[in-house]
Amino acid sequence: MRAVCLSTLAFLVAQLTPSSPVAAQEKEPARPDVVLITIDTLRADALGFAGNAVVKTPVLDRLAAQGRVFTGAHAHNVVTLPSHANILTGLYPYQHGIRDNSGFKLGDSVPTLATVLRAAGYATGAFVAAYPLDAEFGLGRGFDVYDDKYPAGPDPTEFVLPERPGDEVIAAALEWWRGERGEPRFLWVHLFDPHAPYLPPEPFATRYRETPYLGEVAATDSFLRPLLEPFLEGGEPPAVIAMTADHGEALGDHGEMTHGLFAYEPTLAVPLVLWGPGVTPGRDAGPARHVDLFPTLLAAAGVEAPGDDARERYGRSLLGDSDAVPTTYFEALSANLNRGWAPLRGVIREGRKLIALPLPELYDLGQDRDEAHNLISDQRQQARALVGELPAESVWPPERGEISPGEAERLRSLGYLSGSAEARESYGLEDDPKRLVELDRMMHLVIDLYSRGEVEQALRTARQVVEKRPDMPMGRSLLAQTLLESGATAEALQVMRRAREQSVVTETMLRQLGLTLSQIGESAEALEVLRPLAAGEDLRSLNALGLALTEAGRHDEAEATLERVLALDPDNVKAHEQHSLVGLRRGRWAAARDRARRALALDDQLPLAWNNLGVALYQLADVDGALDAWGRAVELDPGLWDALYNLGTRAFEHGRGEVARSALEKFVAGAPRERYAADLRRARVLLSRLERAGA
Repeated sequence: MRAVCLSTLAFLVAQLTPSSPVAAQEKEPARPDVVLITIDTLRADALGFAGNAVVKTPVLDRLAAQGRVFTGAHAHNVVTLPSHANILTGLYPYQHGIRDNSGFKLGDSVPTLATVLRAAGYATGAFVAAYPLDAEFGLGRGFDVYDDKYPAGPDPTEFVLPERPGDEVIAAALEWWRGERGEPRFLWVHLFDPHAPYLPPEPFATRYRETPYLGEVAATDSFLRPLLEPFLEGGEPPAVIAMTADHGEALGDHGEMTHGLFAYEPTLAVPLVLWGPGVTPGRDAGPARHVDLFPTLLAAAGVEAPGDDARERYGRSLLGDSDAVPTTYFEALSANLNRGWAPLRGVIREGRKLIALPLPELYDLGQDRDEAHNLISDQRQQARALVGELPAESVWPPERGEISPGEAERLRSLGYLSGSAEARESYGLEDDPKRLVELDRMMHLVIDLYSRGEVEQALRTARQVVEKRPDMPMGRSLLAQTLLESGATAEALQVMRRAREQSVVTETMLRQLGLTLSQIGESAEALEVLRPLAAGEDLRSLNALGLALTEAGRHDEAEATLERVLALDPDNVKAHEQHSLVGLRRGRWAAARDRARRALALDDQLPLAWNNLGVALYQLADVDGALDAWGRAVELDPGLWDALYNLGTRAFEHGRGEVARSALEKFVAGAPRERYAADLRRARVLLSRLERAGA
């Protein structure tokens, strides 16, 4: 039975269970602190306290032993951004409007845990590890600090998502936490480490050589130690802690490699632990949902949940007794948006799980947790009853009002205004993800092959994907990206142009098309592609347009575009980096230097910013500083040919023979000949002179 909801604030703070933390000696805040920990891509069965005998998770095991473990917890989405929106708002995805990782943004009118707790006097801080939770998607509202300082680097592609390790996230979170003592605090920490690719740090890489995913889980547990141990050992004032995952990971179950395609238990079931004052330790097998966390944490903090006339909230506090049996709604729409496959919706009620697809499925989770026996043929009456539980508002695609030309281009890039996903009223058996799981496997194989250096096989597989499903935008995008990564720019352009002509594109591909056209000097076409994408407030598209404008020599427009980005996000690293490039092209050396330094203060792992800084410093007569900056640039990216050339030639001019020789040899060995023909000739001349001087 669940713990009884506390009726007064004084009782909430003072009445500690035997296993709750002892208050610290310093003055306690009027309300308990609230800590929310979300671990990306963490399976419910991948933890020691969940019965996994292979993985070692001592920190989370202690939290679970002292807290309440909800063994029947579920997410409502199987990708990161909408799942976190569900947690932070207590609303289903069709209520708050975020249905996938891209193309959506949380509206300003939607209350969140952060906006409500800050209004109640809480200091609020969020520390997130990866790009899907970037501030541009709207989850930062209400946070005094929204730290999304993962490495920025190049524009994200389907191949890789910028992220930062969990120990760095925790270190930043603890610095903020310790600086806010004396007032109630709400801390949200997001760790991304278990997400693919599975590359755990040592010693976990060695310990879990055969199960690298579990190595990532064990590493994540170790990262949480400095945050959680002070609570577990009584060194912190009373706090309510919630730990969950945004979704799980398939690891090959039902043929799915990672997540986002299906909504079977490996990806939909999540761990959920509550700990602290007012939480009765033990295990609870009843239904628990992500939408329940919003009312639960507000109740634990003694803060009243906001009224919401526009949307009925389906969540309920997990701290109170309730005879009501909730229905859990879930969806998986990524394959529909990006691939034109059938959208997946479903519900869970009283242990029965319905998956609404062209080939519908019904499972009894109490008897068949592995979802091996589809009961749809034997229990049609129960299935029809569950179909009736599907919220009418969740039907996809949602109703749309007037669409501007820029919005139309953006929606088309998502795949549901044109092409295979154009406002379809129904999907056939051939569109069911279960019939397309082999194609999904091939798409993951493309990325895996490329990451292991098997470029030719990756390209062959990508071409097979396009042949099997030519109307799928993501297949074209994978092929184009693989070609670009392998240096086949001309063929990649051909693929992207044809995909655009046929309206079989993703937003990422359109952005990449514009940037590639800009790089080869096709400025007019580049701007034609990028302007519609940048009509709204998408920061990646605005940054891409800014770069294309300066490549076209339209520096005033470039600066104005980048200022739009910075007005929306003053700490946008890419905008500061590109501002420094515009400054260089206008001969404004000091301004370029300052912009590059601003970018590097936000993220010192930016090779392009280091190169820009080197050019600016050299023009300002700081030769040593310039050489150091270029050296840092090529250390971070050995294939940054401009930086290698700058370093080699300028080191030669200033008598730094060994530095010049090393940089020029690398430049001559690897720089593309069609792009750097004149520079390569000069580099060879300088190397010849160095050899003669050495002789």
